Amino acid sequence: MVYCLAFDFSRFRIITFDCYGTLIDWEAGILGAVRQILSAHGAHLGDAEILRLYGEIEADEESGEYRTYQETLRAVVRGFGTRLGFVPSTKQQQSLPDSLPNWQPFPDTVAALRRLKSKYNLGILSNVDDELFAATARQLGINFDQVVTASQARAYKPSLELFRLAQSRVAVPPEHWLHAAQSVYHDVIPAQSLGLSTVWVNRPSLRPNTGAAKQASARPDVSVSSLQELADLAG
Repeated sequence: MVYCLAFDFSRFRIITFDCYGTLIDWEAGILGAVRQILSAHGAHLGDAEILRLYGEIEADEESGEYRTYQETLRAVVRGFGTRLGFVPSTKQQQSLPDSLPNWQPFPDTVAALRRLKSKYNLGILSNVDDELFAATARQLGINFDQVVTASQARAYKPSLELFRLAQSRVAVPPEHWLHAAQSVYHDVIPAQSLGLSTVWVNRPSLRPNTGAAKQASARPDVSVSSLQELADLAG
């Protein structure tokens, strides 16, 4: 699925990306970790319901006072316990952040990034800690021109603080900057509010059009179902 009505990619000098859910298959990573915790406590949920709860709990945890993403993920595990009637152990709480460095890129990610890097500067805007992203970056296979994380901004998307920090570093006018992401809630809406053009990378999901993010609606400038489709259009 692609919509892109007379959209001019030639004006862009940089494309920034959300990471988890867009470049990295976070649904598989989340489910692999959370299923084990729930099973240990005899709690049984379907995968789509796990992702729905994850999106709600994570959004709640990220909306308050800033804490590291590792602590946010531990709090997500505690949130599952609160909703489902169990108390996760310290080890189980840590198992979710510990799993993140092993979350894998989507099959098209690395090749598409290499194609795009030949024409554009590329950046990352991610709700993550620097040390966690460092492990992911080794799997992505390119050097990004900009990397802006929640730990640097001390705020989580959809807060504009992370985008504003990126603006101070990217130093290009909004008309030359394209932001691509899977989450409408975390990325498309705040990027549009700052005048950026947006690509919705609407990956196939157990929760169509939403994935493991909080549900939201907006109309991006371009919608694709893979990074390969974006590389085909932009290249």
